[in-house]
Amino acid sequence: MHAIDQPLSAIRKLLDGGTVTSLDLAEECISRTRANADINAWTCFDADALREEAKQADRRLSAGERLPLLGIPIALKDNIEAAGMTCGAGTGALHGKAPNADAELVARLRAAGALIAGKVGMHELAFGITTNNAVTGAVRNPWDHARIPGGSSGGSGAVVGARFVPAAIGTDTGGSVRVPAALCGVSGFRPTVGRVSGQGIAPISVTRDTAGPLAYTIADCALLDAVLTGAQDGDSKVELKGLRLGVPRDPFWSDLEAESKRVAEAALEGLRQAGVELVDVELPALGELNASVSFPVALYEFVRDMRAYLDARDRGVTLEEVIAAVGSPDVRGAVGTLLTGGGIPEDVYKSALEARKRMQALYAQTFASQRIEALVFPTTPRTAALIGEDETVELNGAQHPTFGTFIRNTDPGSNASLPGVTLPIGLAHGLPVGLALDGPLHSDRRLLAIAEAVQSALPPAPRLETSY
Repeated sequence: MHAIDQPLSAIRKLLDGGTVTSLDLAEECISRTRANADINAWTCFDADALREEAKQADRRLSAGERLPLLGIPIALKDNIEAAGMTCGAGTGALHGKAPNADAELVARLRAAGALIAGKVGMHELAFGITTNNAVTGAVRNPWDHARIPGGSSGGSGAVVGARFVPAAIGTDTGGSVRVPAALCGVSGFRPTVGRVSGQGIAPISVTRDTAGPLAYTIADCALLDAVLTGAQDGDSKVELKGLRLGVPRDPFWSDLEAESKRVAEAALEGLRQAGVELVDVELPALGELNASVSFPVALYEFVRDMRAYLDARDRGVTLEEVIAAVGSPDVRGAVGTLLTGGGIPEDVYKSALEARKRMQALYAQTFASQRIEALVFPTTPRTAALIGEDETVELNGAQHPTFGTFIRNTDPGSNASLPGVTLPIGLAHGLPVGLALDGPLHSDRRLLAIAEAVQSALPPAPRLETSY
C-alpha cells in the first residue's frame, strides 16, 4: 500500500517524519492517472506543474515547516477557481478559460500547504447527477468503468475513489458531494450553507449551494472542514451508547434496491449493537414541501447568481453566452429557456422560500421533540447506474427518473440547508453503498464527530481492488 492510500492524518505523519516525500505522492498520483486515463476524471492536470509544487513542499518540509496539508495533493471540482488552472464549470462557454484569482477556499487550502493537483470533471453547470458531460466527456466510476460516478461532483468522487488523490473538494446543491461519494465508495461532507465561502465558485443557487470535502474517512473530512472554515474541534469523540438517531422510514428507507437495503439495514443493526438508540421518526408533508422548494429556488437563483458571478469574477462571457453554448441535452432542457420566457416567476420563488422556512421548522421540531441528534438513511436508493441511463433508471422492476432517484434522499436536507455526511458501508453487487446522516442546522462539528464514531463502529468498507 502506498502512502497516498492512507488517511490524511497518516500521510501527515509520514511526510513530517521524512518516510515519504511530497514528490512521492505527486508521482503516484501521476502514475495512477495515466494508468487509468479511461476514467476521464481530470479536466485540467499538469503533471510537471504538480511535480514542481511537490518539490517546493519538500523543501519547506526539510526546512522544518509544518502545516495541516503541507505536501498533500488535493483535487478541485471544475467550478472552483484556482489561479493558473482552467475553470470551466463543465460547460462550453467557460471551458479552457482560466480565472484571475483563487476562490477563497482554495486560498485556505494553499495556506494550509495543500498541493492543488488539478481540476476534475463535473456534470455540466452542476445541473445533474450522472457527470455524463457532452462537453468534457463522461467521467467513469472507478469501481465499474461502465457506470456513473454520481454527480454533479462526479470527478471529485472518481479521483478519491480511484485513489489518485486522498481528498477532493466538490460542491453540493441537492446531493452533489454525497451522491458521488456514496457511489464511489468514499466519505463526503456537505456543510451547513454559508459555512464555507462560495467566493470564486460558479454557482447554481446561493440559498442551496455549498462546497464540501470528499475523502477516505470522516476524520479526513473533519480535517478539511477545519481548514476550509477555521473551525476548532468541538466534540472530538462521541460515545455511541445512548446516542439517539432518527430513522425516517418513509420515504428515505422505502423502495430501496434489495441488496442496497440489506447492506444499509446491516449497518443499522451494527449501530444498535454498539448502543445507539434508533428512533423511528416521521416527517409529515416533507415530500410536498421539498418539491415546492427544490427546482423553483435553483432555477430562479441560477439566473441571478450565475450572472452576478460572471460579472464579479470577470470571466469574459455573459449568461446568455453560457446558456447558448450548453452541450448536454439534459442541462439544455433545464436552463435553455430560462431567459426566453421559461424562467421561474418571482411569486413562485417567494412561495418556495416560505416553503423552505417550513421545512427548516419541521426538521428543527423533529430533532427537538424526538431528542435525536441526526437522521440516518441510505444515501441513495440504489447503486451506480450505467453511463447513458440519463433519463430513467431501473429500481425494483420499474423505470424512474434518474435525477430524482439519486437525489431522493439527499435533496430534502439540502433544501433546508442542513449539514449532511455520507460514509461507505459495503457493497451491493460489487458496487459501493453509502449511509447518510443529516444533522440540525449549524451542528457541523458535532455531526462530523457522530459520523466518525459511526464509521469506527462499523466494519471497514471494502477497498477498491487495484493493481497499484
